[in-house]
Amino acid sequence: MSDDGKVTPATGTLNADDATGTTSGTGLERKMESRHLTMISLGGVIGTGLFVSSGYTIHQAGPLGAILAYGVGSLLVYCVMVSLGELSVAMPYAGSFHLYAKRFIGPGSAFTIAILYWLNWAVALASEFTAAGLLMQRWFPDSPSWVWSALFIIVVFALNILSVRLYGEAEFWFASIKVFAIVAFIIIGLLAIFGAIPISGYDHAPLFNNFVSDGWFPNGFAPVFSTLLTVVFAFSGTEVVGVAAGETKDPGRAIPKAVHTTVFRLAMFFIGSIAVMAALIPWHQAGVETSPFVLVFQSIGMPFAGDVMNFVVLTAVLSAANSGLYVCSRMVWSLAKERLIPVRFAKTNFHGVPVWAVLFSMAGSLLALLSSVVAASTVYLVLVAVSGLATLVVWFSVCVCHIRFRHEWAQAGHSVSELGYRAPGFPVLPWLAIVMCIGALVLVVLDETQRSTLYCMVPFVACCYAGYYMLERRRKDKETDTEK
Repeated sequence: MSDDGKVTPATGTLNADDATGTTSGTGLERKMESRHLTMISLGGVIGTGLFVSSGYTIHQAGPLGAILAYGVGSLLVYCVMVSLGELSVAMPYAGSFHLYAKRFIGPGSAFTIAILYWLNWAVALASEFTAAGLLMQRWFPDSPSWVWSALFIIVVFALNILSVRLYGEAEFWFASIKVFAIVAFIIIGLLAIFGAIPISGYDHAPLFNNFVSDGWFPNGFAPVFSTLLTVVFAFSGTEVVGVAAGETKDPGRAIPKAVHTTVFRLAMFFIGSIAVMAALIPWHQAGVETSPFVLVFQSIGMPFAGDVMNFVVLTAVLSAANSGLYVCSRMVWSLAKERLIPVRFAKTNFHGVPVWAVLFSMAGSLLALLSSVVAASTVYLVLVAVSGLATLVVWFSVCVCHIRFRHEWAQAGHSVSELGYRAPGFPVLPWLAIVMCIGALVLVVLDETQRSTLYCMVPFVACCYAGYYMLERRRKDKETDTEK
């Protein structure tokens, strides 16, 4: 992609300067590898939603209903990710979402998408830092949680400010801990299911009797739909691959590998974990008071199960915070490169890190954290509501951009074989993702607990569009004054 946002021919090869480890004209550095990309994407998704709240999903939808919901969620993620993979290889640019939207949808939409996505992660950052402080109180009950939150804020800030490779390496190890815990859980759970190891409450192999003991859908089929909405949001974070594309070595090879590896592993981890939980824990006993992982580990007699999972969840929280600050800063950097906000936010240090963008993003998350303490029922509630649908908006825009990209690609006389990475199933998969995103929005309208999100988001989006056109008019006025 050129500096003005136009698509340049994508033949699967990058500019000469990409081989030196820099991104042309940006100041960022291509330091991340395929393994970093995969773990960054996994790290952005696997968090407290799986380790803690998955029991609630089973309790609401039943065993088969939960698996069905996660299966549909995995399909949506796959459709979006292959579209994003093709765009990211053709145009590997940091902060990619809104730049694709600028080219293929419109600059006002691009600005709005960037603001929404930034706010989504800034609010998430605040909640992650709060959660990290509370988790530490299990081991240090007499210490104030804000001290631990402050310590983790400093650690995450340092990881992001020093170098992109350090961020990628830290995220790789954070995510590795989570992946190891999930794999161990699935393996131990399968051994217990088939009677290879004893489990309390059973004098025989449990097998999968809990799946159908109270019928296929014990609460009816309707709860599957409400659970589906929760599952879709649980998969948010996979799209971070697109944000990191501009700082990845050999994106033509690394991005497709990360896309397919990430989707396969997510489906396996989420569906595998849910299947094990549902087989070993009766669905009506699953909830959110205790992590299903802890319940299973305790039932097989694993020592210190609570402490082990507390450590795993803590790394999950720090991993999400690490990714959140990275994504926020690249969105700010990208907006500054487009001169929609002051250009100082696009300046990078000698390690290729946009320092001002990181500082601004951390400040935004700290303000959100403050609002969660002093105005939890007003300001913070609105922030959470506005950011709630940001992922759906991004996914929708990615698929629209993919369809329009292919159309312009063909109009320019290029063949599909020239693409560095060709998304399978085009145009069926991007259209399917668009329909599923619209379906998720319909579920938001029908769900009384989620409907307020739209009441907050619609006026906020209108303000973003108005803000963009005001900024654009001011910029044009300045250009006119300069010419005079």
